[in-house]
Amino acid sequence: MNEYIHKVKYYECDRMGITHHSNYIRIMEEARVDMLDRLGYGFEKMEAEGVVSPVMEVKCQYRKPTTFQDEIRVEIHLKAVSVFKFTYGYIGRKGDDIVFTGESTHCLTENGRPLKLRERYPKLFVTD
Repeated sequence: MNEYIHKVKYYECDRMGITHHSNYIRIMEEARVDMLDRLGYGFEKMEAEGVVSPVMEVKCQYRKPTTFQDEIRVEIHLKAVSVFKFTYGYIGRKGDDIVFTGESTHCLTENGRPLKLRERYPKLFVTD
């Protein structure tokens, strides 16, 4: 499991003063990019190899609101891997409270063709 900290910005809040729901998807993406960078598989490296990682599906369940300057601690983990796609799970917390849970499913492609994940990046997709 990896962890990422996001501090809610003023512009991320709606007229009610709470974090707009659309921002949680972006926060999950920030956590994923940060995790990949720390694992040595950042976008710069993969794109230099001609590999991109499109999003296939994203889900988010909103549990409790957050507001300006709240710190959201996002836990990210590899939830599932198949031959061509993988899913990350996310838990966002403010203190001990869960504020959101989510999932994002991705694949890797090279020249528009899907890659077999374990053949190309075996260390990245270990689930044990």
